[in-house]
Amino acid sequence: MLTIQGVTYIHPNGDLLFADLNLSINKHDKIALIGNNGSGKSTLLKILARELQPSSGLVRVESTPYHIPQIFGQFNNYAVSQALQIDAKLEALKEILKGNATEQNFAVLDNDWNIKERCKEALSYWGLEEVDLNQKVETLSGGQKTKVFLAGISIHQPEIVLLDEPSNHLDSASRDMLYGFIRSTKHTLIIVSHDRTLLNLLNLTYELNKHGITAYGGNYDFYLEQKNIEMNALTQELKNKEKAIRKAKEVERTTMERQQKLDARGKKKQEKAGLPTIMMKTFKNNAEKSTSRIKGIHAEKIDNITDQLSLLRKELPDLDKMKLDLDDSSLHKGKILVTASGVNFKYNSRSLWPEGLDFQLSSGDRVVIKGSNGSGKTTLIKIILGDLQPSDGSIDRVNVKAIYIDQDYSLINSKLTVYEQAQCYNSGHLQEHEIKIRLNRFLFSKTTWDKPCEALSGGERMRLMLCSLTINSQTPDIIILDEPTNNLDIQNIEILTAAINEYFGTLIVVSHDEYFINEINVNKAIMLT
Repeated sequence: MLTIQGVTYIHPNGDLLFADLNLSINKHDKIALIGNNGSGKSTLLKILARELQPSSGLVRVESTPYHIPQIFGQFNNYAVSQALQIDAKLEALKEILKGNATEQNFAVLDNDWNIKERCKEALSYWGLEEVDLNQKVETLSGGQKTKVFLAGISIHQPEIVLLDEPSNHLDSASRDMLYGFIRSTKHTLIIVSHDRTLLNLLNLTYELNKHGITAYGGNYDFYLEQKNIEMNALTQELKNKEKAIRKAKEVERTTMERQQKLDARGKKKQEKAGLPTIMMKTFKNNAEKSTSRIKGIHAEKIDNITDQLSLLRKELPDLDKMKLDLDDSSLHKGKILVTASGVNFKYNSRSLWPEGLDFQLSSGDRVVIKGSNGSGKTTLIKIILGDLQPSDGSIDRVNVKAIYIDQDYSLINSKLTVYEQAQCYNSGHLQEHEIKIRLNRFLFSKTTWDKPCEALSGGERMRLMLCSLTINSQTPDIIILDEPTNNLDIQNIEILTAAINEYFGTLIVVSHDEYFINEINVNKAIMLT
C-alpha cells in the first residue's frame, strides 16, 4: 500500500538528515513512528504526504494520504474550509444550487453532494459545533485547530492518515476521543507522537535514528521490552570488551616480561661465550626487533578492542549521564504550604469556577491540576504563586522559594548563549570550569556553549533549565511544571521524568499526559470544571 526504497533527505544547507530508508506499510496497519528530536520524523511524514521531495529514492503510495501537521501557524490566515481544502467544493455546490450548473462546477464538486452535511457531522463529532467553516483558523485555540484537522479525516475519507503529534494541544476529554478514534478506525495510520498512552494503541512501532529505520512488531510497551533486551545485550558486550581489554593488557605485560627475561638470559650466555662485539650487537638488534614486533602485535590488538569499546559506549542512552543532584528542600516533609478556602476568580464579573476551591498543599506533595482547556489551570497557578489574588475566598501561603516552568521553558533567555544562561543561575559562585562540567553532564558540549538559546529545541531548553537548577545553590521548595512534555520527544521526557523523581520538594504539575503523571508518582489531584 505504501513503500519507500532507498529514501535519502539532505537539507538545503547540505546537511544529511537520513539516508537509504526502506519501509513497507500494509493496508490497515497502525504504525507509531518514533525517534529523537531531529531524527527526521516530521520530514519523513511530509515526504510520504508528497509535500516534500526526497533527495533520492522512491516513494510509492496507492492513494493520496491525509496529513495532519504538528504546527498550524501556516494556516492562520486561511478560512477553516480553505485549510481543510474543501472551499472549492463548497463553492461549487453553492453555485450549482443557485442554478449556475456549469461543467466546471460539476467537475469540481465531483459528485460529492453531501459534502456540507459531512462537514457538519465531522465537526460535531469532535465537539466543534460552534466552529464556522468561514472563520479564520487564527481565531481557534490550539486544541480546536487540532480537532478541525481531525474532523477532516471524516470529510476526506482517505485510506492513509499521517498524524504528527496529534494529542499535543488536546485536553483529557479530547485525548480520550482521539484514543477512541484510533482504536476503532479502519484507516491505515502512521503517527508521530511522544504520547505513550497513544503509542500503546498502535500495533507496530518504527524507530527512526542515525542508523536508519527499524521495525518492532508491537506497541510501545513491546518496543520498550525489546530495547531493554538490546540494552542488556549492549551492557553485557561492554563488560565483555572491558574484560577483554584488561586481559589483553595483562597478556601483553606477561609476554613482555617473559621476552625481557629471555633476552637477559640470552645476553648472559653470549657474554659467557665471549662472542665478538659485532655479533653481540647483531643479537641485540634482533632481540630488540623481536620485542618491538611482539609489542606492536599486542598494541594493535588493544587498539582494536579500545575502538570497539568506544563505539559501544556511544550507543549508550544519554539518560544515565544526567543527574539532577538538587539539595533537599529546607522544609520538613508534611509542612503546610498553601491553604485555600472557597477560592474563586472573576473575569468580567463572572466566576471562573462553578464553586469555590478548597485545597491544602504540603511540603513533599506531588500534585496534578486537571481540567479541560479554558478551565483556569494557569489562573490557579498564579493564585498559588501569589501573582493573582482571588476574587472570592481566602488563600494562606507560607513564604517559600517557588519556580514556575511553563511548556516553552520561557525562563530561558533567548538573547543569551547557553553558557551565559547557565551563569545567570550561578548564585553559589561556581568556577567557570565547574559550570562547564555541569553543562557537559547535560549534553551541552564545548561546541554548544556559545550557541544562542533562541536556536535551542524544546528538549535542549528543558535540559538547560534542569542544568541551571543544579547550578543554583538555592533548591526551590516548590517546582511548578505547566504541560512540560508538550514539546519534548520521548528521550527528553524520560530525562525529565528521571530528574523529577530525584527531586524531593513539592511538585505541582499541569499535564494531560497520564503516562507521565503515573511515572512521576503524583499523589494528589485538584480537579477544575
